[in-house]
Amino acid sequence: MTLGFIPVLEIGGTHVTAAWVEQDTWQAVTDSMTHLPLPAHGSRQELVSCFTEAARRLGSRPGTEWAVAIPGPFDYGLGIGLFEHVGKFDSLYGVDVRQELMTQILPVPAFIHFLNDADAFGIGEYAAGAAKGHERAVCITLGTGVGSVFLDSGEPRKTGPGLPPNGEAYRLNFRGRPLEDTISRRAIRQAYARSTGMIPDPVPDVREIAERSRAGDENAKLVLRNAFECLGVALSTAVSGFDASVLVVGGSIARSWDIVEPAVRQGLMQAVPALAELDVRPAGRPADAALLGAAYWAAHHARR
Repeated sequence: MTLGFIPVLEIGGTHVTAAWVEQDTWQAVTDSMTHLPLPAHGSRQELVSCFTEAARRLGSRPGTEWAVAIPGPFDYGLGIGLFEHVGKFDSLYGVDVRQELMTQILPVPAFIHFLNDADAFGIGEYAAGAAKGHERAVCITLGTGVGSVFLDSGEPRKTGPGLPPNGEAYRLNFRGRPLEDTISRRAIRQAYARSTGMIPDPVPDVREIAERSRAGDENAKLVLRNAFECLGVALSTAVSGFDASVLVVGGSIARSWDIVEPAVRQGLMQAVPALAELDVRPAGRPADAALLGAAYWAAHHARR
């Protein structure tokens, strides 16, 4: 690593962010941040060019180890994209992204660490956010889907009592259906449309549904309460079996915390009464947790 600072790329579905993260404080250097739009359906060359342009704007020193947070499916050890029929990055299927970046980032990196974006979010919350000080933490993100990581002293755990396959909450079934059929941006909008008899096109997004709930819309209240209570019930076995002391919730939907938190708590307690004592918190670093987590991971798995 370079003089206590780690260069990080956070690759999302619509953007790539580059920033330096300071190791001593686990804070992103604000004036180093670069945000670039990303063509999720672009060609291999277009995508890699966006990644490397963000890295170029950040700059680095020779022999620096980089960290990259990127969604799956991805072989994080080998640095190879496994995206296929997932609606984004399909052109990176089978591509050795690590080698592409190693040959195009200048000065040439010493190594590039890859980490799942949900894992990076959780580790960032462990290093400098709402999960700090908790040995065992469950961190989830709510948006287009449900992201998750089960952390044991800052290390992701993929197996254990009650954990979903590979530690991925989206793989849970709830009432015989995939969890994301109940709790996701798509599911909430569909449920609200059904409850109001709306045709698909004018259905409001989750933030507006939350605003309607606060304004007294009974349909909105019921839809949101049901979705978040069901999330609590669905997570209860895994959270309890993992013996987590905190559940951290991030992602765009979690911004409506006044609505999310009481319903999630109710669902957790309904399923496992002992979880009444669980610490349930909103993300402490919603804007940069993934950057911090990727840097933290790279620092603790440095090659030299």
